Amino acid sequence: MAVQSYRELIVWQKAMELAKEVYLVTQSFPAEERFGLTSQVRRAAVSIASNIAEGQGRFSTGEFKQFLGHARGSLYEVETQMQLARDLGFINAAQHESAEKRSTEVAKLLNGLIRSLPSH
Repeated sequence: MAVQSYRELIVWQKAMELAKEVYLVTQSFPAEERFGLTSQVRRAAVSIASNIAEGQGRFSTGEFKQFLGHARGSLYEVETQMQLARDLGFINAAQHESAEKRSTEVAKLLNGLIRSLPSH
């Protein structure tokens, strides 16, 4: 059975969970980071699920794959920014590990979805 909506995609669901976690964890970032790292990592986290949704709504497999590539790029941004947050002491090791675990899961699902799509 074909996917009728991006909401059915496990990768979109997991990306939404990651975005929610990023939002929750960044609430404790320093106030002076509100327009810096907090904003940056939140935008990147939202971009993952948003690109999956937008790509699924496109008319061609090529466009879908392109948007999945954008989602993967945003995911790597989140990973980098969360590592920086850990290095700066904005989050603790457990928070970083939790986000990293979700991120790895999303990456595996994204890569699997990209590989499953025809390459023509």
